[in-house]
This record gives sequence, C-alpha cells and structure tokens, in this order.
Amino acid sequence: MITLFGKRIRLFRPKSIWIRKVVQWGFFVLIALIAVNHTLAESGGGIPLLASASLHAVCPFGGVVTIYQFATVGTFVQKIHQSSFVLMIISFLLAILFGPVFCGWVCPLGTIQEWVSNFGRKLFRRRFNHFVPVKLDKVLRYLRYGVLAWVIYMTAVTGTLIFAEYDPYFALFNFWTSEVSIIGLVILGVTLGLSLFVERPWCKYACPYGAVLGITNLFRVFGIRRNENTCKADGACSIMCPMNIPVDNKTVVRDHQCISCLECTSEAVCPVAKTVQFSTRVAPQAAARSAAGGSK
Repeated sequence: MITLFGKRIRLFRPKSIWIRKVVQWGFFVLIALIAVNHTLAESGGGIPLLASASLHAVCPFGGVVTIYQFATVGTFVQKIHQSSFVLMIISFLLAILFGPVFCGWVCPLGTIQEWVSNFGRKLFRRRFNHFVPVKLDKVLRYLRYGVLAWVIYMTAVTGTLIFAEYDPYFALFNFWTSEVSIIGLVILGVTLGLSLFVERPWCKYACPYGAVLGITNLFRVFGIRRNENTCKADGACSIMCPMNIPVDNKTVVRDHQCISCLECTSEAVCPVAKTVQFSTRVAPQAAARSAAGGSK
C-alpha cells in the first residue's frame, strides 16, 4: 500500500511476488524508451547513449532465428545484431537454471497481456481464463511449436527476418512507425483483445520463443515443487496460475507452459509455508515432517 493524494492505494494484490512486478515495469519502460529513442535518433534527436539500440538488438529470439545462417555462412540474418546472440545465450542459461524467467519476468508483451487480463478478471471473475474448453486448450498449446518451426524454416530459406511482419511484440513498440505491417497490428490487437478472456493468450498458443524456452521446464535445475504432506489441496496454486497448470496435483511442475512467475508458491498464494516452493528439492523441515508422518 502507498499513500497518494491522501488515499491508500494497493499497488499489487496481497502476497504477490512484488519484485516480479517491479522487474516487469522496469523492462517494459526500458524497451519503450529504446523504441521511442530509436525513432527520434533517426531524425537526429534522442538520447545519444541509446542511439544505436533498437528492438532487434535487444530481442533474444533474433539469436534463435539466425542460428542456421550463422552456422552455415557465418553471418547474421538482416537486422539481427550480435547482441541478440548474446542475449539468447544468457536467456538459455537462465532458463536451464530457473526455467523461462524471461517469459514470466522480462518479456514486455507478456507483461501487457497480464495488465489487460486484470480487467478481464474483474469483468468475468471465476469464468476468466476458463473460456476455452479443456480438450481444445490442450491441443492449442502445441500450436506455438508449429509457429516456431515455420519461423525458423522461413527465415533460413529467405535469409530475412520474416517474423517481424507478424510479431505483436514488434508492433507494440513500433505502432507509430511505417515499419509495422497491418498484419502485425491486427495480431497485436487480437492478442490484447483475447487477453480479456484468456490470460497470456499469445504466450500459451502462439509465441515461438516461449516454445523454445518452455522445453527447459523438462530439465531445469530450480523448479516448482509441492509437498504433498503439507498441502491443503485447496487448489489456490492452480487457480492463480496464469498458464492454467494444475499445480495442486503435481509433485514437481515439469509442464512446458510454466513461465516461472512463482505466483503459485507459498511466497505468493499458497496458504501453507514451504509447501509450494521454488527450489532444487523440498525444504528439509517439510521433508522431515513427511518422514515423521510416514513412520507413524
């Protein structure tokens, strides 16, 4: 809570992972500044320190789509910078350790979908994020791997950054320029519109970079772990999961859709301490209670 103009205002919901919100805001403002400054720099203005920075330079997915050309020819796809390659490596290393933290903590497109979803949650309450039938939802979640395969193949064949025409992230931070295609703006509009009904629709069903990082959930070092013996089975962790993962019936979350937002943990929504944790193993205290309970 903060006091503003004599009124008490809640910035985040109770027991939210507030540091994540701060990080999300920070990266959103940074990327917006880079995008606006890049436009100003083209006309001789802007901040000199950021004059050479662009959206393509700070996007790690650019490193993914240029891997084939770099491996075969030794050059980058047009508009891709060396910094994209470096950021891709950093994102991979972080994902191997902590899962897709880029998706849950850094990506501005994921952040703005969450902001829009806050309105949808107030409008539809319990129905929010449950409009898509479960069976259809399960199928649609693999669509992003098809998008990933198409993007990599088309980029390798054409040698151009073809995804920029469809990328809602690029459209979000360039909608005022002539570089954005109508298709990109339409996809951005549809994504934000769907965010009123489904949390992070682009992340769930279409994001190719989310598809890449999601694979690390299968072998990440630090994971979401639930202690079955202390769990109250009230479903709070599953209800708060933006990706609709049934955390309450898993011991270790290995779902390829997890974004490491930590909103399901005991530090956020779980009412029992050290029951849903982000760790390499269950807490010693919890493990001891489990052993004691099993020996009775």
